[in-house]
Amino acid sequence: MSEPTAVILLQMGGPDSLDSVKPFLLNLFTDRDIIKIGPSLLQPIIARFIVRKRAPKVRGYYEKIGGKSPIRELTQGQAKALEARLGSGYRCFVAMRYSRPSTGDALEAARKAGCGRVIALSLYPHFSRATTGSSINELDRVQAASGRPLALTVIDRFFDHHLYIDALVEKIREGLARFSDRDGVDIVFSAHSLPQSFIDSGDPYLSHIQETVRLVVARLGKVNHYLAFQSRAGPVKWLEPSTEAMLKERAEKGCKRMLMVPLSFVSDHIETLYEVDIQYGEEAAALGITEFRRSPSLNSSPLFIDCLADLVRQAG
Repeated sequence: MSEPTAVILLQMGGPDSLDSVKPFLLNLFTDRDIIKIGPSLLQPIIARFIVRKRAPKVRGYYEKIGGKSPIRELTQGQAKALEARLGSGYRCFVAMRYSRPSTGDALEAARKAGCGRVIALSLYPHFSRATTGSSINELDRVQAASGRPLALTVIDRFFDHHLYIDALVEKIREGLARFSDRDGVDIVFSAHSLPQSFIDSGDPYLSHIQETVRLVVARLGKVNHYLAFQSRAGPVKWLEPSTEAMLKERAEKGCKRMLMVPLSFVSDHIETLYEVDIQYGEEAAALGITEFRRSPSLNSSPLFIDCLADLVRQAG
């Protein structure tokens, strides 16, 4: 019998307890692929200072969503569903960039399963060096350090895959169906923000986001739609408009019904469960938006799992 192929799902990860918030943030802020803080030798020191200041606030956010991120369980659910969809010949594993199971954990599990090659599948639909790029760099480092690298194929984007678009459209329609009257509902696509400097230096993230929005709207037909960016941090210039600014702008234009569509996120985590559901929900209510809803996340949506399976099969 031939050796199975390992499919490793690359994801950001998240703290699995309140005590894990600090280690998670420290891993994040010491990654120079996502943020460069001073000289490389000083970044761990500066990162510890930043984390000491930020951790109490971030810990409070996680307290409001159950005391941890659900992203590990949700990603493992995606891996299980994908393995079942692919059938014999494939084993699926999870590699979190800033928490466990780590990239090393996933590769070791693949070796123990007797896998002869790896297909690394990024769960960031829109490529950026800060997300997919960082995960791939980590995969390369761990492979090289092992002294016994497995043959590797990388799938680093799927922002325009027809099944990904189908899955998003399905969830948006589910969200629209929950309004008392869907006429006049503003659809706000909210993508994770990125420093403008990344785009200026050639990162394709923004163009990928814009193409996903174009393809989704073409499927939905005539809808009021807008694009904004959330989760900005720090004093540098970020992609605009911010989601907060978009909420205010649409409220001032008389919007009373809004559907928020988290874009660039394929599973629930703090950016959906706290930032959108709680923070933006409260802001929307204060601005006079009377019906504020979010489209369901993809998580293990059958259409989304079909998309992942098609990507893997195309990669051979």
